[in-house]
Amino acid sequence: MQNLVPHLFRTEYSKIVSVLCKHFGLSNIALAEDLTSETFLVATETWALKGVPENPKAWLYAVAKNKTKDYFKRNKIFQEKIIPEFNTKTSSETFEVNLTEENITDSQLQMLFAICNPIISSEAQIALALRILCGFGIEEIAQAFLTTKQTINKRLQRAKESLRKNNIDLINLHPENITERLDNVLSILYLLFNEGYYASVAENKLSKDLCLEAMRLNLMLVRFQKTNLAKTNALLALFCFHSSRFEARTSTNDEIILYKDQDKSLWDTELIAKGEEYLSKSTKGELSKYHLEAMISFWHTRINDDKKKWESILQLYNKLLQLNYSPVIALNRTYAFSKARNKKEALTELHKIDLKKHYMYHLLAAELYEEINEKEQIKHLNTAFELVNTNIEKKLIQSKLEKILLN
Repeated sequence: MQNLVPHLFRTEYSKIVSVLCKHFGLSNIALAEDLTSETFLVATETWALKGVPENPKAWLYAVAKNKTKDYFKRNKIFQEKIIPEFNTKTSSETFEVNLTEENITDSQLQMLFAICNPIISSEAQIALALRILCGFGIEEIAQAFLTTKQTINKRLQRAKESLRKNNIDLINLHPENITERLDNVLSILYLLFNEGYYASVAENKLSKDLCLEAMRLNLMLVRFQKTNLAKTNALLALFCFHSSRFEARTSTNDEIILYKDQDKSLWDTELIAKGEEYLSKSTKGELSKYHLEAMISFWHTRINDDKKKWESILQLYNKLLQLNYSPVIALNRTYAFSKARNKKEALTELHKIDLKKHYMYHLLAAELYEEINEKEQIKHLNTAFELVNTNIEKKLIQSKLEKILLN
């Protein structure tokens, strides 16, 4: 009971909210959330007294349906405003909430495309996705963003107000709507995954959950015929390859383990195989940044550490920079360059990148100066230490400095 309700909230909250919004409009999302929250409150109180029912999920759905019917029966807005808008003869007595698996999936896909509207900031889109589609609580979202509950509440309220003011609703998943919005949907899933993956070593226990939720939503897209496209499969392949190394990235003491030092036996071979499967499915279509990043990540799952591997990664980074330049990608390319060629030439490449205010720039500089100039190596490690925010990464840098001083 203690763990069941939070688990069901995570898995079923978003389903109920999405279906209710499909029934009476995204502009009434606050009402949908209230009715769903009331459903879980009843579950908590009733199950504590009478025990958990044989089928908890079906019990929740039944209560949600009844609460929705009761609300419409006692609220004249349903009779006077909502029904005319739908141009239907449905009455409060015959109204039925459809919580079949097929309708739930359809509703969640429509919700995903509705949330990923450019009028809402990327941060707000991710917050809405976590709240409405992933069932995260406000406190959990605040932890994920390393901010306060008040900030998240304000962010969510502004996003919902934008949806209401601009009369944004659940869109029909017609090909033209999908074409217009899919790139933005994939971008949000990409950001959501990265929020978890790159925070997974940053004192955030929810990080893996963020990655899994991004993968779940992406999986919905590849299982839906209209969105089962090359770039959708490529993104899922990328997620699989990255996630395969999750368990090897930190020690039992929650210390960061760099890629070159990871225990490769901890890499998840099943996820790597899944990644290869989705990457294979992504070949028939336009080349996207997700394809290139997935192929780079694929090469990172190869156990060998020879010049061929790193030359392949370097060439892929060259193509990625042409397609989608960013200083961070250039930084990653420089590391691959150092492995494929040599550290001295890589330093020349590094000095071309305008990212000197980012601690990762100085960490890479310190690695490249290793065995070349110890003074410069220490200087860059000290700069990285000053710029980094998390204690776990400070510990990594400190250990590097201590190792140099001991030798």
